[in-house]
Order: sequence, then structure tokens, then C-alpha cells
Amino acid sequence: MQGGNDVDYPGVISTSCQRSRCAVIGRPAGRRGEDQQMSLFGDKAINSTYCLEYYLKPSRIQVHIKFFHKIVTKPKKHTWLFLSKFRRHAFGWRSQRAIMRVKEAVKEIKATARKDPLLGAEGAILLIERLSPALEQVDSSSGAIGNTVNKAIEALVPIIANAPADDQLRGKWLDRLWKAIEEDDIPYIELLPEHWGTLCHSPQLASHWADTLMAPIRISWSHERNAGSGYFEGTSACLSALLKAGRFKEIMELLDLAPYMFWNERKWGVKALAAMGKKAEALRYAEDSRDNYSSPIAIAQACEELLLASGMAEEAYSRYAIEANQKNTYLATFRAIAKKYPNKTGKEILFDLVASTPGDEGKWFAAAKSVQLYQEAIELVRNSPCDPKTLTMAARDLKDKEPLFAAEAGRAALQWIIAGYGYEIGVSDVLNAYSFTMEAAENAACREEVMHRIRSMVSNDLSRGGFVGKILGSEPDIAQG
Repeated sequence: MQGGNDVDYPGVISTSCQRSRCAVIGRPAGRRGEDQQMSLFGDKAINSTYCLEYYLKPSRIQVHIKFFHKIVTKPKKHTWLFLSKFRRHAFGWRSQRAIMRVKEAVKEIKATARKDPLLGAEGAILLIERLSPALEQVDSSSGAIGNTVNKAIEALVPIIANAPADDQLRGKWLDRLWKAIEEDDIPYIELLPEHWGTLCHSPQLASHWADTLMAPIRISWSHERNAGSGYFEGTSACLSALLKAGRFKEIMELLDLAPYMFWNERKWGVKALAAMGKKAEALRYAEDSRDNYSSPIAIAQACEELLLASGMAEEAYSRYAIEANQKNTYLATFRAIAKKYPNKTGKEILFDLVASTPGDEGKWFAAAKSVQLYQEAIELVRNSPCDPKTLTMAARDLKDKEPLFAAEAGRAALQWIIAGYGYEIGVSDVLNAYSFTMEAAENAACREEVMHRIRSMVSNDLSRGGFVGKILGSEPDIAQG
């Protein structure tokens, strides 16, 4: 400044110091003589006659650079929306709101991880740390909240594992996750140790954790602890880490110490043997794990996977396909097998499934319909019950495209309603089944034949209180008969 006076204007650099300023903030130098000044708090130019030449003095230039660095390079703190919703005991005992919040949190983390993988991983760890305390009082008797948390963990693990973190940062993450496992009292995140090797990411870090966790397992399985009556929550984590580290023989040696044959531990032996190329031994090891306490479906899935990986699809299908692919519905089971074995026709799979469930042939009706095996579908429900509502929907959906099939499906719906099958069957269910059946019969040009069969069923109505006969008795065509 003219006159040599030092005036303190924080955050402003004189244009007389243009080239020095540019070296600090990375801007190209402007023309000499400009009287514009630049604020460190933004890109807005400030017109002023003051010149803060004191910034160039050796005693102050270092302070100026530190001040600028603090303002410009300080990372912006991310605000996670889910954090405020996952306080300890935040949800009380009702599960629906908790389920919704978990799904929302996972969605938020996934969206962030797509833009910033490291930040997404940090969010995933924050959520896992808060899950158990927040859900501690939620009623989990239906299993719905547990399933939701398990799906959340399955979604969050890859986000953490694939984040570009070095071993030092990942080690801190694992310490936090392990603390969450130790404090998981209910437990909600018990699935997390199964993925410990994946979370370690590197064989070196996995080997370190395996060494750390192995001693407590040996103690809990020792004879001094009453033949292994002790429990250690890190057993799966240790075995998973050993697998990631490639220490396959140590897995088998450790499992030899186990005082029981729980599939939850022995499955790691199957994976270790398979990794060593001993697939036949792995298959025998899995089969030897069958007992009254292990899931036969889980064992069948492991065996099927081994055979498929060995290129033995035919043996995998004949031995394990049906047992390994059990789903919540018959249709879902059929589709799972059909997807896994594209070399098999729908008809082959259907007949094998029907043969596996004697007495329940009608329950495969929807599976047969899904692959347009209409004649086979009708044969299935002639003498074996099927949900009348499923049959009615088939009649409704196909009364124009496949009217003959639809008419038979609708007639079967009335047949099984009269026989007392179906859940909460009401007046509308009976009327809909009749209406769609007659529309389909009209389209198939077999109205009289179908009407005659319906009249015969109604006249022999054995439903409670003649329920169906009373409803259809008011129909003109039925009454005339």
C-alpha cells in the first residue's frame, strides 16, 4: 500500500502481487497494473484501491499459504440421511418401519458408492455399526426383519470389499466391523463373519486376521472346555479368512478339532478341498456332513455347485437339482431348475418335479402353464387339488387365446371350491370362476358341454351348506337345468 502502511484485510491479495498470488492459488498471471483483487473465499473479483503487500513479506507469506490451504482444500463432509434414523432403539417393536428404513439406507449407500466408492464403503460400515443397536427392540418373530438385514449385508459387503482402500484403511474398517460383531447381542449381523475373507480383500490381511482368530477357536473346541461346548462368534470369520489367504490345509486341520459336524463350519472344508482340486473328496466330505441338525438343502446346493463346476451337469441334475433348488413356490422352483439346466426341456423338468411330490401333482399347474404345457396342466388338476384362485386367473387370462384350456381351468376351479379347497373363498370367487369359464366355453364353441358338467357338479354340491349351489342357483342357465 502506498505510504508503506500495513493494513490487514484477511483473504484479499493485491494485484501488485499478481504473480506471487498466482503461484499460490494456481491462476494464470494477469496484466500488470490491474487494480482487481481476488478473494480467497471464492472466484468473485473485488475492486479496491488497497494493496496488501504485506503478504509478500517473509514473515507472513507462510501464514498466508496455510490459511489458503485450509479454506480451499478442506474436504466437504458428507451428510448421510440414514444416520439420524438409526439411533439406538429407534424403531420400538414394530418391524415394518424398520424394514423400510433399512432398504432406504441401502439404496442411499449404493447411489453414493456409484459416484464415490470410498465414501460408499464408509457409509456401508456406518450402517452395519448401527443396525443391531437400532433394531434391538424390533419384533423379529416373523423373520421379515432378519431377512431384510441379511439382504442388506449381502448388498453392502461388495461395496466395502471393492472400495479402493489401502491395507491401513481397510484394517481400520475391519476393526470397526469386528467391534460391531462383538456387540451384536440379538444378533442381526451374524451373516457378516461369513464374508470376512472377502472383506479383507488381500490375502495378507486375511492371513493376519486368521492368525488372530484361530487361537480362540482352538480354545473353544478344546477338551478343557467340556469337549468344545464353548462358542466363539469368530469361527466362520477365521475359516473365511483362511480360505482367502489360501491356507487350505490349515482349514482341514482346524475342522478336525471340531467336536461336532455342523455344516456351518464344514462347508469351509468343502470349499478348501475344491480349491485344492480335490472335488471328489469335497463331494464325499459334503455328503458325510448330513445329520439331523444340518440343512439338507444347503448341502445339496454345495454338491450341485461342485458337479456343475466340474462339467457334470447330468449327474448334478439327477442327484441334486430338485433338492438344491427348493423355493417358496412350486413355480419358482420350476423356474430355478429350468434356468440352471438349459439343456433340459420344460416337459422333462415338469415330469421329474411332479414325480417328486406324489399327491401334490396339482400344485405344479402354474409351472406347466408357464411353459404352455396346457394339456399336461389340465391333467395335473383333474384328480389333484390346486388353489381355485390360481385356476380362475388362468381362465381369465387365457379365455381368448386358449379358450379350451381356460374353460377346463375354470371348471376345475369350481370343482375344487365345491370340494372345500381354497383360502377365504367368497361369493365373488365363485361368480368369477363361473363367468370366466362360460366366456371361455363360448369362445371354444363348447358352451353346452361345459354347462352340463357345471350343472352336474352343482347338483352334487358337497361344499359346506351347499355354498356353491346357493350362489350359482340364481344363474338363469343353471336354474333352467
